[in-house]
Amino acid sequence: MYVCSQCEKCFSSQSGLCKHKNIHSNKYKCTECDRCCRSNEHLAIHRRSHLGEKPFECTVCSKRFTQAEHLATHSRIHSGQKPYKCHVCDKAFNKSGDLNVHMRVHTGDKPYKCHVCDKAFSQYGHLNNHMRVHTGDKPYKCSLCNKRFGQSSNLRLHKRYVHSNRKPHHCPYCGKLFITNCDLALHVRIHTGAKPYSCRHCSERFTWLVQLKRHLLKSHNEGTWLTCRICQKKFSHSGDLKIHLRRHEGVKPYVCSECPKRFCTAYDVKLHQPTHLNYKRFCCGLCNKYFRNKQSVKKHFKKCSDILGFSDV
Repeated sequence: MYVCSQCEKCFSSQSGLCKHKNIHSNKYKCTECDRCCRSNEHLAIHRRSHLGEKPFECTVCSKRFTQAEHLATHSRIHSGQKPYKCHVCDKAFNKSGDLNVHMRVHTGDKPYKCHVCDKAFSQYGHLNNHMRVHTGDKPYKCSLCNKRFGQSSNLRLHKRYVHSNRKPHHCPYCGKLFITNCDLALHVRIHTGAKPYSCRHCSERFTWLVQLKRHLLKSHNEGTWLTCRICQKKFSHSGDLKIHLRRHEGVKPYVCSECPKRFCTAYDVKLHQPTHLNYKRFCCGLCNKYFRNKQSVKKHFKKCSDILGFSDV
């Protein structure tokens, strides 16, 4: 067994270790995002992610890939081949590397550690992405609006949700349209009441993973609270902390399409937009007065209850 002296990654051969050391030597470094590759060939392949080049096309579904190996792996989806099976849970994979990474779920092994905050990861790529939290690096730029992202996956999601008008998936219960089948599957839980996430410590079940994580933190002290550096308020979800920090810093990246008013979140814009409409669909159950948004009718209902004396009942 050969071990890297810098990151303690293990290799079965000395040649594998030598190739890996190129990553630490910065010999093959991308000029766009400073990522270090182990060979000039891998660097050329990596550059395709910045150029958007995908020369390998699937003959079945026309999906394109940056590498021939990725196309070969993808082709197994159509053939149904998953030759690499986990001996613990029988889950099967297209690639041996995916099986090796999956086994860390059972072993709990997280060999890649951040030298800044000591957070550990099961995959080297996840550590690379995490480091951008500390460096602020955002190497991936949207070609349509020039917005920059720290991860290529976030750029793909941005293009899909912000710049695409296609919504081919519709809900069989309410007819609402969605961009991806995954979004539809998550939405359907609202109608079915499905709660696929269960707590391993008690009988509680949850609709969303974020609810389970919050429960584990609050009820079983499992996990790590995220603390606001300004007011020390604690959060269980990184997205909530990010939005909270925007409010401290006065950052308002979302603008109303009808007026120049700006907001911290897309949800805030959604709540604001009915002010430009004459339609009032929320009704007070005590005095039958109508309001444009839910927050207004809730605020009014409380006052109305106090005036009519219902709050003392």
